[in-house]
Amino acid sequence: MKILYNWTEMILKNKARKTIIAANLKEARSIADKTLGLLKKSNSRSMIFETRFGIHTFFMDKSIDVLILDSYYKVCRIKKGLKPNRIFIYNFRYPFVVELPLGLIDKSKTKLGDRLDIE
Repeated sequence: MKILYNWTEMILKNKARKTIIAANLKEARSIADKTLGLLKKSNSRSMIFETRFGIHTFFMDKSIDVLILDSYYKVCRIKKGLKPNRIFIYNFRYPFVVELPLGLIDKSKTKLGDRLDIE
């Protein structure tokens, strides 16, 4: 299941907790967006992209929160406070990664198994 919405900024909601995780979620479609992610200054501070190879935080200046989602947008892995200059590897069967500013996972009360929705 691909995201491919026609708009660039979306709202990421936690359906289980009835909270908003990110009000300015951007889908990374281009190679530059997928490679640079939050490093690219023009990108939103919250991004979702499809990858199965893990992510890195090389050259970032602050920690981020990360959600790993299955194809039904169920939270399958959570990484709070991923520090700069790290590699984060997860089970390759999960296709979606959400990169968030530090603290948004706790603020939205997101837990493993929660289902998310993109609007």
